[in-house]
Amino acid sequence: MLFSDLTLTPELQALLRLAMFPDPQRVAAALTAYANDPTRLVFDWSLRGQLVSAAGVQVSGNAAEVLHIGTAAHIRGQGYGRDLLHGIRAHLGVMTLSADTDGQAVDFYRQSGFEVVALPPAWGTPRFRCTLSS
Repeated sequence: MLFSDLTLTPELQALLRLAMFPDPQRVAAALTAYANDPTRLVFDWSLRGQLVSAAGVQVSGNAAEVLHIGTAAHIRGQGYGRDLLHGIRAHLGVMTLSADTDGQAVDFYRQSGFEVVALPPAWGTPRFRCTLSS
């Protein structure tokens, strides 16, 4: 089940942190942006009342960018992150949902139906633009 317009509870923050660079100042800034920037939205996916996945996106016109997505470790690989992303796109009614990611997450996006294009490396790490379009 997809939910939006959420309060950033500690449980929700913990899932979002899974996708954040582990610098306390950067994490705090990202969470503050979700709380204060109306173009940034947080969605979660719950299963039988248990929060299993969360994603933060930034909306601009008819497009949205996935900024963070995290799924509880004990339930990864079962499609809840994929379902969350597809649910977000349908809920927002955007034509394009995109994400910039690294080599660790690119297969998740590819398996979720996103087209993947290599970007120039950043900080010595391969980067990819992943796009889901109508």
